[in-house]
Amino acid sequence: MAAIESVEISSFSFTHTGNVRDDNQDAVWLCNPNDEITSKVGHLYGIADGMGGYAHGGIASSLALETFFETFYEANGATPLQKFRVGIQNANLSVYQAAQRMASGRMGTTITTVNIIGSNVYVGHVGDSRAYLIRDNKSTCLTNDHTRVGELVRLKMLAPDKIRTHSQRSVLEKCLGASLFVQPDIFKVPVQEDDLLILCTDGVWSVIEDDEFAHLTKHFKNPEMLGKEIINLAMNRDSDDNLSIIVLQLNRLTKYDDPGVTKKTWFIPNLLRRFSK
Repeated sequence: MAAIESVEISSFSFTHTGNVRDDNQDAVWLCNPNDEITSKVGHLYGIADGMGGYAHGGIASSLALETFFETFYEANGATPLQKFRVGIQNANLSVYQAAQRMASGRMGTTITTVNIIGSNVYVGHVGDSRAYLIRDNKSTCLTNDHTRVGELVRLKMLAPDKIRTHSQRSVLEKCLGASLFVQPDIFKVPVQEDDLLILCTDGVWSVIEDDEFAHLTKHFKNPEMLGKEIINLAMNRDSDDNLSIIVLQLNRLTKYDDPGVTKKTWFIPNLLRRFSK
């Protein structure tokens, strides 16, 4: 327990409608670092981008993060990777069922979430929002874009530097809410003290190159300054989407041994009852 409690993270988040859209369909959620539950399960953060072509994108993104956080915190005894799996599935189901209940057609959203515990970051991801790791002035994109263009890059049919300007960049192949089940990317990455993590929606990264995120950290040292500069840069470059970002600075980390599963606790049946009313 002490290992989790001694982790220190500085954070900054911001979401903005942007220069073009009339409403903001993005959502960001941050844990309370002083909350008792954070001391037990680690620091949890999430970002989501409701799909503009679907109805009620803003509802979808907020609902997905709310459901994910609720499920994650209630999954007593499960490992972080198991919490991500059931949390994202529940979030998917909640968006899908909300659309059915509201009779508003399909609702969809991306989701990218991280759980920092000890010296590891656990990542859960669906869609084309991104998570970046900045270390030693180098930027690494941790997530894959679940888009038509992203798949072309993975098949080596398109160069990575063509993603941002491709006409079908935003065509998602996978999102929350489109069907009853979704297969997320869930993985663990080791981190070090002084690393930076950046979570952002495609309204941000579509106009900022990967190496530029690292370059900006040379001049803007704290999360708030860095986050504001990134948003300002995206605005000045005329991003055509909502703009959302979470910047996390890992000030102090400690070793943490995953305790494994002592009791499996799944919440899909409860969620089905909750959203069928």
